[in-house]
Amino acid sequence: MAHLDSVDLELLATLAREPRATVVALADKLGLSRNTVQARMARLERSGAFLSYERAISVSALGFPIEAFISVTVRQADLPYITAELHRIPEVLQAHGLSGQIDLLVQVACRDTQHLFDTDARILAIDGVERTETSLVMGEVIDYRVRPLMELSRESE
Repeated sequence: MAHLDSVDLELLATLAREPRATVVALADKLGLSRNTVQARMARLERSGAFLSYERAISVSALGFPIEAFISVTVRQADLPYITAELHRIPEVLQAHGLSGQIDLLVQVACRDTQHLFDTDARILAIDGVERTETSLVMGEVIDYRVRPLMELSRESE
């Protein structure tokens, strides 16, 4: 990813505060031309600065109120196959590779506890998965956030 300058950081901070702001509104707030804002947005998008826009959609609103994290232990040689198989399971929201005793941390969303049980069984049935351990999400205590990191980035410039 390219280095973010102070204008990039200010643009990202404004977008974090007002995610639905138009390019014209962003240009006005930042005192930049519309073309400059569009060019910077395009560069930031190409560099991977923006994550999936799906993050803002509530899985509960879609009828999947049960969320869980499934710790998965795998045979390392099978990791690419396992990852591809996890990608095929619609209930899998995301998965992270980890260091330590657990190899993958998989976040899932389900309709109810039976659906969660069945989803866990599908993950466990993937060839190369050795063990799973499921932790039910009781609530999100800190929302996904990046503003504190943006402030920290600005301080270090």
